[in-house]
Amino acid sequence: MVDVGDKPVTDRIATAIARVTMQPETLALIMQGTAKKGDVLGVARLAGIMAAKKTSDLIPLCHPLPITKVTVDLTPDTDLPGVHITATVKTTGQTGVEMEALTAAATAALTVHDMVKAVDRGMVIDDLRVTFKDGGKSGRFDAP
Repeated sequence: MVDVGDKPVTDRIATAIARVTMQPETLALIMQGTAKKGDVLGVARLAGIMAAKKTSDLIPLCHPLPITKVTVDLTPDTDLPGVHITATVKTTGQTGVEMEALTAAATAALTVHDMVKAVDRGMVIDDLRVTFKDGGKSGRFDAP
């Protein structure tokens, strides 16, 4: 694990995205709230938040951080069809929260998949990436 003890404490933020593409009928079940396992978007949101808090338990050599805020937004898109996921994590600390944001977005996507896999085996999870980061020595990153 990298020693971050000498780094200054600064406000840090990171945003990551993911996407789950599915059949239109599967998205309709999610949007209508009629999936057999329940509220897909609500459960996936909570799973993402919980995952952000557990990132250091899942990713070797990732520092445990005092997370101050996590938001996970899931937006249905009938044109895709599927769900866009955006996770934002904040902290005040000595290292960034990119891994926490990525873990939140990925886990939310996995949860969507798990909750409707019985009706759509062909779902695709993709476009997992950091889109924004700020704070610390490396400064601001805003993906094009």
